[in-house]
Amino acid sequence: MPSERPETRLKCALVVRGAFDAHVVPAFEAAGGRTAIHWAPTTVIMKTLAEGETADAVLVLSDAMDRLVAEDRVEPESRVDVVRSRYGIAVKAGAPHPDIATVEALKRTLVEARSVAYSRTGASGIYFAGLLPRLGLADAVNARATIIPQGFTAEKLVSGEADIAVQQISELMVVPGIEVVGPLPDPVQEMTTFAAAILRGAADRDGAVRFLAGLTTPQAAEAYRTSGLEPAY
Repeated sequence: MPSERPETRLKCALVVRGAFDAHVVPAFEAAGGRTAIHWAPTTVIMKTLAEGETADAVLVLSDAMDRLVAEDRVEPESRVDVVRSRYGIAVKAGAPHPDIATVEALKRTLVEARSVAYSRTGASGIYFAGLLPRLGLADAVNARATIIPQGFTAEKLVSGEADIAVQQISELMVVPGIEVVGPLPDPVQEMTTFAAAILRGAADRDGAVRFLAGLTTPQAAEAYRTSGLEPAY
């Protein structure tokens, strides 16, 4: 009997969780692959790599990937830009959708919210924490904010701990029982790109090559769009 394929170990930003669960991982496994994915914000992934943890491939923010390339931690020729993402707002399913069409409307919505949920270590939370002072709302919002260490902020809508959640739109969409109101208005929006690459010394390099090849198929592109992302290739 042929031996079982090794497990391909991946460290992936949460932004692609919906698309990976819906298509990318099932397609890889249908072709005989096996995966073990450590899901975490880019900042956490970078910290674990700096502390000596390993994997076969990694998917992180593009600027973090730039650092991994500069540090010779990844095979640069394997790098691929996978998705682009926008930040958005969500509410609990059935709740009224607040006005976020303009910056002034967004400011009113944030001030009037009972509690705004955002992540301390995720790209969206880091961006939002920096945006609040620019809007003049740091004290007003943070006094009642529900700040999670990492994970999906929309879970705090379902639990009733917050009535507004801020995160990458694709991350909001992963949580059942919520509704995405829409993206942040253009003047305060930021498009982020996420890239993947094979790590130096990958134990299952062949599996990593096959997995990365599956990230840029037409079927993967459709899964990204369905989950609130844009293909970056």
